[in-house]
Amino acid sequence: MGMTMTQKILAAHAGLDSVTAGQLIEAKLDIVMANDITGPMALPIFREMAEKVYDKDKVVLVPDHFTPNKDIKSAQNSKSIREFAKEQGLKWYFEQGKSGVEHAILPEAGVVAAGECIIGADSHTCTYGALGAFSTGVGTTDIATGMATGELWFKVPGALKFILTGKPGEYVSGKDIIIHIIGRIGVDGALYKSMEFTGSSIRELSMDDRFTMANMAIEAGAKNGIFPVDEQAETYIKEHSVKKYKIYEADEDAVYDDVIEVDLSKVRPTVAFPHLPGNAKTIDEIEAMEPIWIDQVVIGSCTNGRMEDLRKAAAILKGQQVHPNVRVMVIPATQKIYKECITEGLLGIFVDAGCAVNTPSCGPCMGGHMGVMAAGEKCVSTTNRNFVGRMGHVDSLIYLASPEVAAASAIAGYIANPEKAGEK
Repeated sequence: MGMTMTQKILAAHAGLDSVTAGQLIEAKLDIVMANDITGPMALPIFREMAEKVYDKDKVVLVPDHFTPNKDIKSAQNSKSIREFAKEQGLKWYFEQGKSGVEHAILPEAGVVAAGECIIGADSHTCTYGALGAFSTGVGTTDIATGMATGELWFKVPGALKFILTGKPGEYVSGKDIIIHIIGRIGVDGALYKSMEFTGSSIRELSMDDRFTMANMAIEAGAKNGIFPVDEQAETYIKEHSVKKYKIYEADEDAVYDDVIEVDLSKVRPTVAFPHLPGNAKTIDEIEAMEPIWIDQVVIGSCTNGRMEDLRKAAAILKGQQVHPNVRVMVIPATQKIYKECITEGLLGIFVDAGCAVNTPSCGPCMGGHMGVMAAGEKCVSTTNRNFVGRMGHVDSLIYLASPEVAAASAIAGYIANPEKAGEK
């Protein structure tokens, strides 16, 4: 019986010839990552297990959630992982001003690569599946165990196969596609399964599209999301990393729990309404409704704060003005992206349009800072979750969308079609 991409990676890291769905294994880890919220909680558990991390080149710490530190507690948390990184001599500690959001900086800095087994104390660690890695989020106890031993047990996941066909429209990106998919299968449609994206139309997706889609696999309940390593992915890896990598391909007779075809040419700009990422509505459905007036727009995050995302938003905002009743936060995902925005003139476009441009950070995504909402407020956000109270007050509302929809909505003052951006 054949194996999926994910199963092949897990088998190799467990030292086994093959594995099957549901099997319990112990696998060696290539990267163990934590941030300024989860890292401090893992450290006391780690101290009970070991004095030194298993490999100072494979344990990664990224202060990004509540940074720049929003209060004394967040400052203490950041201090604890900063001191731990120095004590342990960690190669990969990303300080403020030199890094950015964890799931953007790790691929950009070449920390992660194809064929690796990666865990992170953050649910959106599944992002690195865009590079053909097995990458998944775990809890702080598991992170502490990984830091100490370099190994972790897993239950081998089954898989869903998504066959992508067709060419997406001009204003359809990875965000629209993944919200469309989650809308079809539901937020538990891939529960503890691998979402494996295949098909001839993978080539139509940029690496930024793939990062976005893999990032939100967890929003369908998936253990991980993963893409095949094609020429575009290899080029990305070679441009960003000096690590050796290995390409795994699914067997022709691999077993899937379901096979789902997605015609990208039929996907429309799509928005996830409160309070679930699977509550998907096309822009056509939205235009048939009464206007949904908004108070805030957030463009950024580990889902949509990359260069391509910001270029798309800037293209719509150029020469336009943010609606007087709307405030807009633009948050480049890394310092490198921030600097590219300066070089390309994007920051000028955002500022001239009336946006606030913030330093790389998770910011308001999980209700941290730099854009927390009050009761009754509505936000169009390029982030990945729209649960009750996710971005502030429990009576605030989050609509998840692409950078194009977010930018068009910022101008209109209500959820708007990017195909008609700027029309009076």
